[in-house]
Amino acid sequence: MEQKVRVRFAPSPTGGLHLGGVRTALFNYLFAKQHGGTFILRVEDTDQNRFVPGAEEYIVDCLNWCGITPDESPEKPGAFGPYRQSERKASYKQYAAQLIVNGYAYYAFDTAEELDAKRKEVPNFLYGQATRMQMRNSLTLSPNEVTDLLAQNTPYVVRIYIPENETVTFNDMIRGDVSFETNLVDDKVLLKADGMPTYHLAVVVDDRAMEISHAFRGEEWLPSAPIHILLWKYLGWADAMPQWAHLPLILKPDGHGKLSKRDGDRLGFPVYAQNWTDPKTGDVTKGFKELGFMSEAFVNLLAMLGWNDGTDQEIFSLTELVNLFSIARISKAGAKFDFEKAKWYNHEWIKRSEVGVLMAPVHNLLTEGGIEVKDKEFLAKVIELVKDRCTLLGDFVTQTGYFFNTPTSYDEAAVKPKWNTEKADFFENFGKKIHSDLNAIKMEELFKSLAETSGFKPGELMLPFRVMLVGGKFGPGVFDIAVMLGVAETQKRIEKAISFFN
Repeated sequence: MEQKVRVRFAPSPTGGLHLGGVRTALFNYLFAKQHGGTFILRVEDTDQNRFVPGAEEYIVDCLNWCGITPDESPEKPGAFGPYRQSERKASYKQYAAQLIVNGYAYYAFDTAEELDAKRKEVPNFLYGQATRMQMRNSLTLSPNEVTDLLAQNTPYVVRIYIPENETVTFNDMIRGDVSFETNLVDDKVLLKADGMPTYHLAVVVDDRAMEISHAFRGEEWLPSAPIHILLWKYLGWADAMPQWAHLPLILKPDGHGKLSKRDGDRLGFPVYAQNWTDPKTGDVTKGFKELGFMSEAFVNLLAMLGWNDGTDQEIFSLTELVNLFSIARISKAGAKFDFEKAKWYNHEWIKRSEVGVLMAPVHNLLTEGGIEVKDKEFLAKVIELVKDRCTLLGDFVTQTGYFFNTPTSYDEAAVKPKWNTEKADFFENFGKKIHSDLNAIKMEELFKSLAETSGFKPGELMLPFRVMLVGGKFGPGVFDIAVMLGVAETQKRIEKAISFFN
């Protein structure tokens, strides 16, 4: 019988959601959906010192915006809850105690001061095989001393006992066989002094309890793999261990190191999915959504960071990604983040989107920009006309605003130096001759004919005409604009501009 696919995205609610985290969620989602499986959101909130109010809700909002909504989560519990680690606290202590009884873990009573002293004494100090017998723990203390310390509620942590001279090997779905020498691994803390588990213990216990079949996580977690594999073995669950896939890093644009929030701040692009407001400082970190990215484009560009389908195709819908996704096509090498390429994806998605998809966001942006839209049908025509010119959704404000409001200023430098009375006469004459039966092609023919009669090359007059209607040197075909504006509005704008330039 084939194993049922159950995968989890397990973020910590400590702040904004980095695009690397969203990509991990996306790859989990794609794999689950392709195999008719279950995609789970599990909130890893055991580090209470780093917990940030509102961060969990923010993560849920980001996933919903991307269209990768979990099948099970704190908001949508299934049969494997609770879905917050802080609500599973009782179970971790039980397994830590089991590991101690079986000799796979031990109590460590060292104080923070004792550990600091040791770090000063021993360069690159690691609590493990070389040092554990010099420390204050249940390996060096007598059973009576340990019992007394526990009875007195002396603070302690529980550490895993890493064996010497062993090799831990596992098969990674992306990297193949990966091996670690245990002599290079330290005795990580499994249970903290506050009774909360560390990631190492919690991830194993929860993956077992939730029957996780495949675990996708970032490459930075590879060094932790031997600890987790040993825990699966020590807890007697080796046969139930999920298959691992360590995803390649998303790199800085120059390829040197993992992409960070600091890089985004320095280079002027977002690294978070949505705006994140720090509840302590009120500082806002910009997100892709608020910058004007479509969720479809954001998901598409993330999928292509470290994966491709083996063809030259670059534009994929979420449905296509589900159908085509393959772990065999995930690269082992890190993927450089290119913001210009990210914008290209968004431009392509805007161009390909139906007007109905763009209506609501564009209408909202125009309203926020103080532009009143009275006729939705007219807005739909405008969007169709200008969408090929928009890279970010915010570009629609610039590219459509003049359809709703007469320009209040003009690009004088583009017109004034070559303006004369002959040009003023031409436009006055042209304004009188346009009528509602003219489409864009017929209007252009009339324009060129009158220009020739007036002794002008049409090219000399096209730019002034555009500036009259738009206010600047941008927008779609100028005759398309004039037809959209209608005869009366076009005439009004020509008259207003003539008096301005004269």
